Amino acid sequence: MPESIAEDSVGIVETRIIHFSEALMLQCGKALLEYDIAYETYGELNADASNAILICHALSGDQHAAGYHDMQEKKPGWWDSAIGPGKPIDTRRFFVVCINNLGGCKGSSGPNTINPQTGRYWGPDFPIVTVKDWVQCQYRFMLSLNIRHWCAIIGGSLGGMQVLQWAIDYPDLIKHAIVIAAAPKLSAQNIAFNEVARQSIMSDPDFCEGHYLEQKTVPRRGLMLARMLGHITYLSDDAMREKFGRELREGKLNFGFDVDFQVESYLRYQGSSFVDRFDANTYLLMTKTLDYFDPAGDYEDDLALALKQASARFFVISFTSDWRFAPERSREIVKALLQAEKQVSYIEIESKQGHDAFLIPIPHYLAVLRSHLGNIYEELS
Repeated sequence: MPESIAEDSVGIVETRIIHFSEALMLQCGKALLEYDIAYETYGELNADASNAILICHALSGDQHAAGYHDMQEKKPGWWDSAIGPGKPIDTRRFFVVCINNLGGCKGSSGPNTINPQTGRYWGPDFPIVTVKDWVQCQYRFMLSLNIRHWCAIIGGSLGGMQVLQWAIDYPDLIKHAIVIAAAPKLSAQNIAFNEVARQSIMSDPDFCEGHYLEQKTVPRRGLMLARMLGHITYLSDDAMREKFGRELREGKLNFGFDVDFQVESYLRYQGSSFVDRFDANTYLLMTKTLDYFDPAGDYEDDLALALKQASARFFVISFTSDWRFAPERSREIVKALLQAEKQVSYIEIESKQGHDAFLIPIPHYLAVLRSHLGNIYEELS
């Protein structure tokens, strides 16, 4: 917990919830008759509502992107290094909004919330949602805040995919699109990782076919294994070698199947702590959302054609050590944008941290964001 709040922090923040009573038709063919969206905001909306920025979170993220909920909170929001007064996404200049996507587990309607039609947990009956569904939901949310357009939408990983979808579906409502460590669609390898994670969860005896909350249990082991697998893919080999090497936890081999190496201890800790803060059905749902993302699929499998109607100016960022969404996947996006004759800038950041680099305060990365957002602010002024 912080002893004091830093001057460049947004400080103590509050999660709010908006209820929507207008039905939302989903790509899967089902409809949500009503739903809640949890969100946080930082900074102030200016007089002409022209300084709003939407932050889109990744798979295990949520609406708590910056600041603290109270002085007992151990860590600030997941992108606190980038959001705040004087930080790259400067809350003295911009009105920053982050929502918990539909199907999430931190206040928005999702598997761990009550289905108002049945009075029971949604559980596995919560419908499959897509990035396109999320963007439609975010559009409605935007209107509820009386925001006419976003001066920028920013997202990393699955968040970057939402940025792309916004630029395609609502081209007149987004001026700048910042796509970080993303891909135009998942590779077969990435889909395979997600499937192994899902099978780990669903094969847990406490999964109860997804109705574990009603049974007052949690598929801890399955979700823990899924997170351990995912975490390996988020880090680079260099990062793991530098952080752990082959260091022994107790300074000697135990010649058994318990923890010998520090990296084993680290992965078990990551898996165990994740179980305490995330919902298993939500993890299943989010990985399927990742698998299904393919905006070119609606445009003859031609990403350039899909992006033809976009009017935003794009900034695409990748990281050299990211093998989950490697730089060549970002360059696919850049190539398609150039073929579609769109304005795009691209930078590849030198890093050792792997896919997780988009969350880490790498000085060059933050400097690049600061410069780009500074240009956006000058344009507003």
